[in-house]
Amino acid sequence: MPLREDAAAIAGRLAELRHAIHREPEIGLDLPRTQEKVLAALDGLPLEVTTGRKLSSVTAVLRGGADSGRADSGGTGGNGDGARPSVLLRADMDALPVTEATALPYASRFEGVMHACGHDLHTAMLAGAARLLCGRRAELAGDVIFMFQPGEEGYSGADKMIGEGVLDAAGEGWPVAAYALHVSSTQLPCGVFTTKPGPMLAAADIIRVTVRGRSGHASQPHLAADPITAACEMVTALQTLVTRQFDVFDPVVITVASFRAGTTDNVIPDEAQFLGTARSYSAAARTRLKDTVIRLVNDIAGAHGLTAAAEYIEEYPVTVNDETEAAFARTVAAEAFGELRSVPKQFPMTGAEDFSYVLQHVPGAFISVGACPLDRDPETAPSNHSAYAVFDDAVLADGSALYAELAMRRLGVA
Repeated sequence: MPLREDAAAIAGRLAELRHAIHREPEIGLDLPRTQEKVLAALDGLPLEVTTGRKLSSVTAVLRGGADSGRADSGGTGGNGDGARPSVLLRADMDALPVTEATALPYASRFEGVMHACGHDLHTAMLAGAARLLCGRRAELAGDVIFMFQPGEEGYSGADKMIGEGVLDAAGEGWPVAAYALHVSSTQLPCGVFTTKPGPMLAAADIIRVTVRGRSGHASQPHLAADPITAACEMVTALQTLVTRQFDVFDPVVITVASFRAGTTDNVIPDEAQFLGTARSYSAAARTRLKDTVIRLVNDIAGAHGLTAAAEYIEEYPVTVNDETEAAFARTVAAEAFGELRSVPKQFPMTGAEDFSYVLQHVPGAFISVGACPLDRDPETAPSNHSAYAVFDDAVLADGSALYAELAMRRLGVA
């Protein structure tokens, strides 16, 4: 029976798992309820299951039963030494600090926590893929690593799982390829897959600035040293910096999202603080952005006779898809679901992903799939991270099937 048919047969089970995870969302690296649900979903399958030491991760390894032949069978990965090949499939499991406003029957029961980015779907899809592949164990000429990861939303969970050995979980060297799926509540029609070679998502960094002046009466600013005016000039100058010092074809984005200063209308404060995000699509632009931001802030502070403490905090690197693996993923999706459901992505996304850490070590591809409900317009529907974001269960079976197809075909199963 084709994988899609097998996946459709367990669609109800996948929806139940997804709803259970959605009702009890958890944030960060410690996800005990979610981990428990994943372990229950994998129970009884012929998998080697381990859990994280410092985070609530789950790593499961499926040992294929067929002769692997050679270590690398069609992509750019592999260690080339004849070791048994493996493929890594990743799903993130954590939620966001958002109060859900969807009124779904399975809406979050925890105030201030919501699966607003669809990670509950990813987790259910990967659990489904594990079940599908276990049923085809004898056909697999290699091993499959199922990476259930906490802490994607700002906690670098993938990097921490790498530190705990997930890339060598199969014990035969690192995987020859790695794949991750991510649902989108906007832009893509439901069930349509898309990816691209090269940069797929931006690097995401934090800009944190404290401008220090001297407080005084607001009616006599010449007797004080006003940090607010200098901080406002910095915010404006950062926008000019983006448009005048960086190539439009290697873009950067800076957004100041928090600004705090003062306590009342007639007192000049001692400090002004602002916080922002910086996005870039190449290592060169990222390095230059860091140096330029720090210099600009300090120069403006000095021009005003003030001092500033400027931090540029590197978070997630650029998510870079391997050219061969991205093309392979698109081809597999087209052959499994039809050409109309596998479309090229023209531009990278401005969001960031810590699957980037995996792709720094293993060639692979990050793939988006539309999950906007059919009764909504993908162009106007609430986006990922919105309190109103809704994702359609209809993509669960197809997501599981694509995960499984990628692993099987990458390991040489036609």
